[in-house]
Amino acid sequence: MGAVSNSSAGTKARRRQNTALPNVRAMFGDALRHHMAGQIGDAVAQYERVLAIQPDYADCHNNLGVALVALGRIDDAVAHYQLALVLKPNHADAHGNLGTALAAQGRMADALFHGERALLLNPDHPGLHYNLGLALATQGKTGAAVAHYQRALVLKPDYADAHNNLGNALEAQGNSDDAIAHYQRAIAINPSHAEAHNNLGNSFRERGRFQDAMAHYGRVIAIHPDRAEAHFHRAEIKTFHRGDTDLAALEALARRDDLPADKALLIHFALAKALEDSGDYPQAFEHLRQGNHLKRRQIDYDEAAVARNFERISTIFDRCLFDRFQGAGDPSSAPIFVLGMPRSGSTLIEQILASHPQIHAAGELTDLETAVRTVLHAGEQKVPYPECVPALDGDTLRRMAQVYLARLPALGDRKVRIVDKLPSNFLNVGLIRLILPNARIIHTARNPIDTCVSCYSKLFTSGQYFSYDLRELGRYYRRYRELMTHWRSVLAPGAILDVAYEDVVGDLEGQARRLIAYCGLPWDDACLSFHQTSRPVKTASAVQVRKPLFHSSLQRWRRYEAGLAPLLQELGDIIRPQARSVAA
Repeated sequence: MGAVSNSSAGTKARRRQNTALPNVRAMFGDALRHHMAGQIGDAVAQYERVLAIQPDYADCHNNLGVALVALGRIDDAVAHYQLALVLKPNHADAHGNLGTALAAQGRMADALFHGERALLLNPDHPGLHYNLGLALATQGKTGAAVAHYQRALVLKPDYADAHNNLGNALEAQGNSDDAIAHYQRAIAINPSHAEAHNNLGNSFRERGRFQDAMAHYGRVIAIHPDRAEAHFHRAEIKTFHRGDTDLAALEALARRDDLPADKALLIHFALAKALEDSGDYPQAFEHLRQGNHLKRRQIDYDEAAVARNFERISTIFDRCLFDRFQGAGDPSSAPIFVLGMPRSGSTLIEQILASHPQIHAAGELTDLETAVRTVLHAGEQKVPYPECVPALDGDTLRRMAQVYLARLPALGDRKVRIVDKLPSNFLNVGLIRLILPNARIIHTARNPIDTCVSCYSKLFTSGQYFSYDLRELGRYYRRYRELMTHWRSVLAPGAILDVAYEDVVGDLEGQARRLIAYCGLPWDDACLSFHQTSRPVKTASAVQVRKPLFHSSLQRWRRYEAGLAPLLQELGDIIRPQARSVAA
């Protein structure tokens, strides 16, 4: 909840003028009691009655804004916060609440202005520090957000929402242990804090503590039976069976027509997983189709622009470019890039590598592209990337590498290698070779149809917009495949290590030894017990890599064969003739 004002109505003069009207002060108090009790609809109605009588009541506009935010009516809330500030320009609560609402609209510069203005007016208000923390976190300024959440907690140690959101910010910084402690503190203060339960469940899921995660997701659902996020996350880690009451709950939610689209798609993806577990593959695919359709309608995917980007990369990064820049870049051999299509086994490979005592796995980093943008911007480069690359010099390439290396987590405890596992770095193989010629590049591959079906069955946290339509997915896979062929044609033999998921499943030790040897390190048997390695895993494969290798994911696409004709037609001659026959 935003900062709610609890003052009497208007000035004494105004009250004298309204002596013949209903008791506005009593009405405002009644609205406030509804509000604090969580009866938001009743509160909104009563605030509106107050404003019908006294439209220049700034505190009432502010509180109505807070209530409207709780109902998801952000635009209406902004209008009332702005009215409150017209009436009372130094209304600290309204400034803070307006800042939070503007952040939700993506208007970050205005959001920060109002958040900072609120604190100038009232520097010791915990709610205003909390609101500014929210705005800063939305803008990605995590460190500053942490500072304001912490200040809010100094001023109000039992501030459950601040503990919860401080946990979120710490989690974003990679500080999972402290994040968990703050989620737990929020729950200790307010045992019905659904968001804290959900966040704690996510933290435990990423750490492989699935029973603990299930308990917290269950608690969220007990508090809010239709909370789609909790159903979705629980479905990721639960194995369902016919007659399961949790499956029935998902089916009931899927039948509702009043869920917002962003919630309904979560239920469809969760139900698809549950039905696949229970062996009802036709119905599972139908819910995959519905979930993907809803998601595709929500995103702006410019397939033509994506295709042009593939073409630009393969045109610019030719053999002559690599011959000309041979020996440039930074000589560091620390980075290991694991890349390829999503759902091709990259998290499995990362987990095997992370089990080695001399390798640190950093997860899916975006630091490479950030480093390139930083250096090009500093040099006031006018030509866009990648067209600007041929005109660069060795010093610029080295600076790119050095900026990238400086952004990596510090290595310690005998660590000499660090894994950057961002699958889409397959687009940047040429850049990696130019700026870090001694880096290892591991390309993970899997049966094309299994890869695509696995993408189609996952709701990704961000990106991967190509995966929500079978035809677009098939065309994207073809472009990826063609680009990998291009890299092999222009780079020296051995520049990329190809690792097939099926080969790892069939011969874990042989492939693990091959990986470690490629990384230039001595063998360690811990790599064979990768599923026991304790570390947070935030990717879509967080559940699978906590288990020993299993064969059930091989040829998984056969379960959904009847619905895959659009995908198989697009994959064309990439797949075997017997697979393509379905599309005929």
